[in-house]
Amino acid sequence: MNKPLKERATIIQRRLIADDRGWFLKAITGTEEGIPTHTGEVYLTMGKLGQAKGGHYHPEAVEWFTIIEGSAILKLEDMETHERLDIEMSLVKAITVFIPNNVAHVVVNNGDKDFILLAYTDKLYDPKDTIAYEIKG
Repeated sequence: MNKPLKERATIIQRRLIADDRGWFLKAITGTEEGIPTHTGEVYLTMGKLGQAKGGHYHPEAVEWFTIIEGSAILKLEDMETHERLDIEMSLVKAITVFIPNNVAHVVVNNGDKDFILLAYTDKLYDPKDTIAYEIKG
């Protein structure tokens, strides 16, 4: 017979990181018991009115972003060519954006309420793979 469900289900404590811009919460860190070795991280971040989240690029990691509440402008800049792209994102016009490595990104709240962004990255967090970069304009 199987163990009782309360012995098989796992509750994992998470850390909500909050500051003046909003909050950040990892839903999957890629290190959970039983998770496939190819899993990256799943996280949520909230951006307050008029605030920007991000402002960096990853030499190795790639990411997928989906707005699940509110609206924002995703600003991208290719670090090799410096080509730029602004993408309007919102829950109403639901899209997921794939962000290749070596592309700087910042999410700017342009709406009338906080935004919530759901993201997946293929790599576990490594501070050496997160390079601060300000996209001007």
